[in-house]
Amino acid sequence: MVKIPNTFGMDVRTKVWAEYHSVDELRTLLSRYRGEQMMAVGAGSNLLFTGDYDGVLLHSAMRDTQVVSQTDTTIDIEAQAGLVMDDLVAQTVAQGLWGLENLSYIPGEVGASAVQNVGAYGVEAKDVIIAVKTIAIADGNERVFSNAECHYGYRDSIFKNQLKGQYIVTSVIYRLSKTPKPVLDYGHLRAVTGDTPTPQQVREAVTTIRRQKLPEVNEIGSAGSFFKNPVVPTEQFQALLAQYPTMPHFAVEGGVKIPAAWLIEQCGWKGKRLGGAQVYDKQPLVLVNADQATPQDVMTLAEQICQSVKTRFNITINPEVNYI
Repeated sequence: MVKIPNTFGMDVRTKVWAEYHSVDELRTLLSRYRGEQMMAVGAGSNLLFTGDYDGVLLHSAMRDTQVVSQTDTTIDIEAQAGLVMDDLVAQTVAQGLWGLENLSYIPGEVGASAVQNVGAYGVEAKDVIIAVKTIAIADGNERVFSNAECHYGYRDSIFKNQLKGQYIVTSVIYRLSKTPKPVLDYGHLRAVTGDTPTPQQVREAVTTIRRQKLPEVNEIGSAGSFFKNPVVPTEQFQALLAQYPTMPHFAVEGGVKIPAAWLIEQCGWKGKRLGGAQVYDKQPLVLVNADQATPQDVMTLAEQICQSVKTRFNITINPEVNYI
């Protein structure tokens, strides 16, 4: 059994860990292990393995980028799935391109960005993704999904639901802007950057804010934000606001988004510990491996947090992290 790389730092293992450097290598691996339990993974930054994996984990070592097409105002860049997402953001920002700067310092790889629809500070991956290239696990054939075909939602996509476990993302095509398109109205970014920042200035501001709130995964194991921010109906929000006038909130399609971090902190969980798992003392949205936590420690802690938020606010919060 081979130890599974994962940012939570869990001691979990798999029967086979196989990296591939090309689509042809991936097809060869799919043929070799056909019939085995099989799954593609990225850097393990949004996964909680609940135990050892009795099968084959496939990981992309494909990390190149190329310009697919461009106009006077836009440029389409194809990035391979194994590229670290923050490295892609750094590359595009250095070229003065707009679109990915708000996604700075998010752990994980390009392939995961298309599956998870990662987001931060008012921007989601779906806002700039125009196509996702994949290989079907069943037969090795390529299929290219348009943005619409990915059925993107909040931290959600067709790859997490109807087609879960059926396709492996090999590359993602992003459409970025050559002209300024700053998104600054979330998380007080504008107060830091001013009204006319460069992409690099937005990236630096986002990175600074995230570093203040999130643990370095090479120092404290975590999977980044553990819970999704819930969206509640407007009527329920109004009732809660009457009771909690200072409650932070953001109007979104379908209702009002309330930060899960605020709900969790109001329930007294910030800094609390269960076994080796702990709610991070700087950001209650994050669960950390404080001291040789087991997967069960993390799951139990998460379950108790969800239950207390439900009891106090009648709001259901759900993990953003995928349990495997």
